[in-house]
Amino acid sequence: MDTLQGILAEMGSWAIPVAIVGIVGIGAIRKVKVYEVFVEGAKEGFDVGVRIIPYLVAILVAIGMFRASGALDFLVAALDPLLSWVGYPGEALPMALIRPLSGSGALGVMTELINTHGPDSFIGRLASVMMGSTETTFYVLAVYLGSVAVRRSRHTLAACLIADAAGLIAAFIVVKVVWG
Repeated sequence: MDTLQGILAEMGSWAIPVAIVGIVGIGAIRKVKVYEVFVEGAKEGFDVGVRIIPYLVAILVAIGMFRASGALDFLVAALDPLLSWVGYPGEALPMALIRPLSGSGALGVMTELINTHGPDSFIGRLASVMMGSTETTFYVLAVYLGSVAVRRSRHTLAACLIADAAGLIAAFIVVKVVWG
């Protein structure tokens, strides 16, 4: 097992340099002006960043207001009796509520849960699996739809929230089955 971990660690340390050299090499073989294309892509990326800043600020303000107003605590207190009935710990509910809004906010909640309950606790494992099983839906929608100026997203939000709910439920079931 240690040999396999050593091999994977060594491969991991070489992955990014090999990818960079490979991309530049393939570009050179195809006679692409790699540097000029890179700079052009960086300019486009900067323009996208400038266009999505208002959407990101709106999300960050909404998250701050949601937490500071006490609405998050109220929602957790209201849902805790129902969730504890099925065995879902109320302490993990803020993670489930913040994750679709903010990746960094969810990371902060997860870190707090792991520091409080431990990484090998049910709550620590649940928070970790939830972090990997769901997406920052509102952030992603703001970035993707905002960057291309989509005004009517139709069913995108509903589909994303259903996927988040499925990820949260699956995370709970998997952690419950695997670690009880």
